[in-house]
Amino acid sequence: MPRITRVYTRTGDDGTTALATGERVPKDSLRVQVCGTIDELSSHVGVALAQRISGRLAPELRRIQNDLFHLGAELATPQAPGDAAPRGPVIEDRHAAALEQLMDALGEGLSPLENFVLPGGSPPAAQLHVARTVCRRAERELVRLAREEAVAGPNLRYLNRLSDALFVMARFENVEAGCTDVLWDSRA
Repeated sequence: MPRITRVYTRTGDDGTTALATGERVPKDSLRVQVCGTIDELSSHVGVALAQRISGRLAPELRRIQNDLFHLGAELATPQAPGDAAPRGPVIEDRHAAALEQLMDALGEGLSPLENFVLPGGSPPAAQLHVARTVCRRAERELVRLAREEAVAGPNLRYLNRLSDALFVMARFENVEAGCTDVLWDSRA
């Protein structure tokens, strides 16, 4: 566990930042961009948690924040050619499978979708929709990074499942709060 005695280091004043490997890269590099978007996503999940979200969802969202920290750490520690094993915590297929199980369980209490759902409803549900859109952006950025550098397959699968899970959680939260989904009116 790292011990942080001071937050500022002044080493980034030149527009670079250090990856977990010690390698310095520009702060606007695609890898750093993806890590930043994953951090932003975790922050949006934290806002949803801070809004008195359903007791059923709170532990799941805390687990997701932990998973997102693992994902960020993995992406901040690129594998060197010839590395036999990852250097720290990683996202595995089991993480995406856990999201699928969560969606299946939560979906049992939801009505079938008959139209597109607009973000809204209760404040925590609306915040989960914001998190979902940030998750989709992180996924797009990770796909772009994967075209240039090696990215583990479970990372892409996890973000794809997570955006779906956040959608299902938003719908579940609205039911728990006594709100109905906000449906798209194509004739408006």
